[in-house]
Amino acid sequence: MDKSSRKCVLVTGASSGIGAATARAFATDGYQVAIHYHSNRQGAEETYQSLQGEGHLLINHGDLADPQSVRATLSETIDHFGRLDVLVNNAGIFEHVPFDTPDYEDWVSGWQRTIDTNLMSAVNATYLALPIMRSQGGGKVINVASRSAFRAETTAPAYAVSKAGMVNLTRCLARAEAHNGILSYCIAPGWVETAMAREGMEDPAMWADIVSQIPLGRIASVEDVAGVALFLASDSANYLTGITIPVAGGSWMTT
Repeated sequence: MDKSSRKCVLVTGASSGIGAATARAFATDGYQVAIHYHSNRQGAEETYQSLQGEGHLLINHGDLADPQSVRATLSETIDHFGRLDVLVNNAGIFEHVPFDTPDYEDWVSGWQRTIDTNLMSAVNATYLALPIMRSQGGGKVINVASRSAFRAETTAPAYAVSKAGMVNLTRCLARAEAHNGILSYCIAPGWVETAMAREGMEDPAMWADIVSQIPLGRIASVEDVAGVALFLASDSANYLTGITIPVAGGSWMTT
């Protein structure tokens, strides 16, 4: 396939887990893939080497909590490919910053770090992607949120609020940009077997308790989430926009 005729996708936070699986899924489907990573260089290189096809891109401009790192990441992607068909906002962190955090400075910095990384990185990346998508006549933005956006969190409220923000970002974008052919979607996974979640799931009792809450009887794989992202990027989802899809095995439903 000629490079100029291939669709292009940028996946943030793609060194491991959902991001890496999503990058692989898109490459297998014939996309040219830009893999963004922050600190896990080894994981990002392993993801890059695993991609089918040629012409992919590995990007590290630092922490996407910094707006200038977001600008550099989008600029390199667009300069390399000359276009951007799909943006997958997946970069994120999970930190425990409960309401009874004793130190106010710790509380403030924890919230700021989480909101900047999880939500504002997606907001800024979307803003920078929109001009190129408009010039192409359309594009797709896929935000990876969490069931926490709906379920809420007692010990990690900043995380839940950041993910709720991604849900509403998706809806706002859908209404504002549909006339430009730009569609937006949100994926809200429940429990997924990733490094971020694995620490808690190492306890057999906790694992059993989690699985007991899932009608499908298993915890999601990263490929389960990546498959939904690939569907949303496809023409089969072209009459959908502003929606959130729970990837949770039936353990909860969006409203």
